[in-house]
Amino acid sequence: MRIDKLLSNIGYGSRKEVKKILKNGNVTVNGTIVKDAKCHVDPVADSVFLFGEQVHYREFIYLMMNKPAGVISATEDEKDKTVIDLLNDEEAVFNPFPVGRLDKDTEGLLLLTNDGKLSHQLLSPKKNVPKTYFAVINSSVTEDDINAFARGVTLDDGYETKPGKLKILKSDTYSDIELTITEGKFHQVKRMFEAVGKKVVYLKRISMGPIELDETLENGHYRELTEEEVQQLKLFSPNDDE
Repeated sequence: MRIDKLLSNIGYGSRKEVKKILKNGNVTVNGTIVKDAKCHVDPVADSVFLFGEQVHYREFIYLMMNKPAGVISATEDEKDKTVIDLLNDEEAVFNPFPVGRLDKDTEGLLLLTNDGKLSHQLLSPKKNVPKTYFAVINSSVTEDDINAFARGVTLDDGYETKPGKLKILKSDTYSDIELTITEGKFHQVKRMFEAVGKKVVYLKRISMGPIELDETLENGHYRELTEEEVQQLKLFSPNDDE
């Protein structure tokens, strides 16, 4: 990897800014001053120092966000604020992207990473990665709804959903429920309830695969996944028979 790319990737400035730092003799590789931006280094094997401080290279970043309503799950948008706009520069420099998406008005767990391979595995329909949502419904949810969701329901476009696990937390004029599904069709949770004549008035994702939303995270806040959580994601493979 080129030295200017390495330093730029981990937040030491733009390629142009890094070249200026190099030109001023502020970077050493294995004890030797390096001024050539095209110099290739091994991020793991080589010892890189900048202004006398050792540079620790990292390729990937893994974030958990409690997405607020009103923000879209995209890397950029001309009209709306995106989840990337909520990141500080030290995380944004890694160019992370959301793993899947939550609707604009949906809150809760959203993973962001620049690890394309892991993202693909989590989003692959073949993996059947479970996603659990908390929702408030505008009417009483019943055992009939539980049974219907367990069989799979027919959406407005004729699509037959895979079975979903519906749990009633409170059933009244407004009902609180949890729903676990293994798909990610457009507006799927809302459309599943519309299929049984009901409407979602509040929706929040609380888990994805082995990762549960950190309830200490306020809306719009995020944190890096722990090493244990990252390993759980990488090892999580509920359907290996592909």
